[in-house]
Amino acid sequence: MTLTSLFATRAGRMKASEIRELLKLLNRPGILSFAGGIPDPALFPVEAFREATDRALADGAADMSLQYSTSEGNPALRAWIAEYMGSIGVPCEADNILITSGSQQALDYLGRLFLSPGDTALVGWPTYLGALGAFNAYEPRYDRLDPADNRAPEAVAAEAEAAGGAVKFLYVTPDFSNPTGVTLSADERRALLSQAEALDAAILEDSAYYALRYSGEDVPPILALEIAEKGSIEEARTIYCGSFSKTLAPGLRVGWVCAAMPVIRQLVLMKQAGDLHSATLNQALVADVARRAMGGHIPRLRAHYGARRDAMLTALKAYMPKGVSWTEPEGGMFVWVTLPQGMDGAALLVRALEEENVAFVPGSAFYADGSGKNTIRLNLSSPNEAQIDEGLKRLGRLLAG
Repeated sequence: MTLTSLFATRAGRMKASEIRELLKLLNRPGILSFAGGIPDPALFPVEAFREATDRALADGAADMSLQYSTSEGNPALRAWIAEYMGSIGVPCEADNILITSGSQQALDYLGRLFLSPGDTALVGWPTYLGALGAFNAYEPRYDRLDPADNRAPEAVAAEAEAAGGAVKFLYVTPDFSNPTGVTLSADERRALLSQAEALDAAILEDSAYYALRYSGEDVPPILALEIAEKGSIEEARTIYCGSFSKTLAPGLRVGWVCAAMPVIRQLVLMKQAGDLHSATLNQALVADVARRAMGGHIPRLRAHYGARRDAMLTALKAYMPKGVSWTEPEGGMFVWVTLPQGMDGAALLVRALEEENVAFVPGSAFYADGSGKNTIRLNLSSPNEAQIDEGLKRLGRLLAG
């Protein structure tokens, strides 16, 4: 007997993250990496966090900052988030907010809340790899999510029922999607709302990149469009997931869920059973820095990453051979590259590492069925402009050869 024979069936669906594995390559000398979707540490508001830490650990404050806290999260942080959500068209109360240990924990909890084995999750083709990893443990069936899907909702529901479950939610990253960088229009968002209504399913709106817009006009969140139609967040089927990882600091692991109260109450029970609450000190620091510094910090991020987005698009145009195409994102951290048919992104990665010291993520990792082998994801936030130019010159040379 071995302990592995005692593992639950869900353990077989848990796989190592290809991105986590690729991040190990960053320590290799000379590597030019477009792999990880990590922020530039030069942009971390270090001084603001240092001052916030002094305040959080000062006499009279340390007792609370280092103590157990409520499962719902830091009241001041939840109040700030509720105010922020209102500023982007989502009127809500602090009671509609749950603090999570990063938005990844939110995805795990939502998968646990909605999915029974055999249920269907509608996801993008491709979609965020971390979402697939979070949902996989709950043994779902995946089906393709497309705002322009011509299939009748009845047919989608019938396929889900035939597979032994029901369609539980539509998962989407509507703003500067990871991995494609694509942003859904307001009409496409409304189409998803109509599809969810017809299927009587939830919408999981993953908006980790919403603040990182470099060009174009803001598009209202799906939750904002739904509240405008229904009048209240308590009537909404959309569940919004946000994060401070891409704006302030990923290492603090602070995210949030914004949803109707029945959803929040159930997630609070999961939080109590899971880790009691997110780190008290981390929440206090984020609440302080968000309140004092976020307004000036976001424009700095946009200018910095916007220049890198422009550098990447310029380099792709200059160095990619005929037959290669790519998205032109208005924000976020990624550009999605489509290679000629028959080319394998994973095989290309092996050659790129061996011959050109360049890393990226093969696109097939983002497809629930492992397809999309002729695609790759490039990150624009980590390398600087000179590294972007040199790395894409090397990659273009490899593709042209």
